[in-house]
Amino acid sequence: MTNQESPAERSALPSKGARWLAFGAILVGGLCGGVIGFAFIDLQCDGNCKLWNGLGALIGALVSAVGLAVVANLTLRSMEEWRLFNNRRR
Repeated sequence: MTNQESPAERSALPSKGARWLAFGAILVGGLCGGVIGFAFIDLQCDGNCKLWNGLGALIGALVSAVGLAVVANLTLRSMEEWRLFNNRRR
């Protein structure tokens, strides 16, 4: 590390914009998973299925949000590693 690097270049965190974009993607992915879980149970259940529809939406939202959070975390880490690698080559 040289003395000419700014504190932003030494930080291991991705930019705030990238983190907010990842957070938004997780929220949208959770919402989509909830809609899919609700629709999946709604297609298979006849009669009064409010509890099952709610559980389907909840489980779908949680599974998709957790999966997307893993992908977003790996993406942010790879972006940071790529940035650090390019800074070292210069």
